[in-house]
Amino acid sequence: MAAGTAALRRRADRSVRRREAAELAGSVTLGVWAAFGVLAAVAVGGGGAPLELDRDLLAWSLGHRPATALALARAVTATGTGVLPYVLVLVAALLTGRTSRQRLGAALFGLVCLGSGQALRYGVMELARRPRPPYDDWATHASGWAFPSGHSTTAALTAGLLLVAVSLRAPRGAAVLRLLIGCWGAAVGLSRVYLGVHWFTDVAGGWLFAAGWLGVCLWAAARWLPDLFLAGHEPRPSAEESSCGPRS
Repeated sequence: MAAGTAALRRRADRSVRRREAAELAGSVTLGVWAAFGVLAAVAVGGGGAPLELDRDLLAWSLGHRPATALALARAVTATGTGVLPYVLVLVAALLTGRTSRQRLGAALFGLVCLGSGQALRYGVMELARRPRPPYDDWATHASGWAFPSGHSTTAALTAGLLLVAVSLRAPRGAAVLRLLIGCWGAAVGLSRVYLGVHWFTDVAGGWLFAAGWLGVCLWAAARWLPDLFLAGHEPRPSAEESSCGPRS
């Protein structure tokens, strides 16, 4: 009887955590999308002309481009596109799931979140049609319109999924790993500014877009896929609870 009561209590706790997670994700997501909307209006208004901060950062990068720094920036920026982000998402899925079913579910969730986010970002870019910085200032190849930055969006989404996975597996540790993941996501975006192919507001737009879309995905998962994140991660029953079951 006591064991059954403890199991019901744990299920109720999971339900409360699921509802709280969905509410938190929804609230934060609304704020992020509002900020993205304001930034988009500022960046795209006036024919997409750069802000003073955009021009200042580009001017700084043009005056600080030694060969070693350029090579490092190109290497960093290359990690924000192609197959690597998808590989990292699959690694995040392996970290998150404790069972084969959970790992498969987490992998599908991560891949859908990343792929759909990239597709939506492309649609927003085509609507915004903001010009990039002058071609003569580029230090690497780029294509398409500027806002929001594709590399920045992809890296930030990938970093966010990795951070979710690490937080679920090690909720009270792995601070250094979290810091490294966050720094990588930011570095990819900043490398686009340094290489002259994006204005800073393009990169900031990519970060906000990624945060908003990740929030939407997490909100949906917390509401409709709770087992993906919560089952298997709740505390194990205590020895006292385990020993309170019916005895023969």
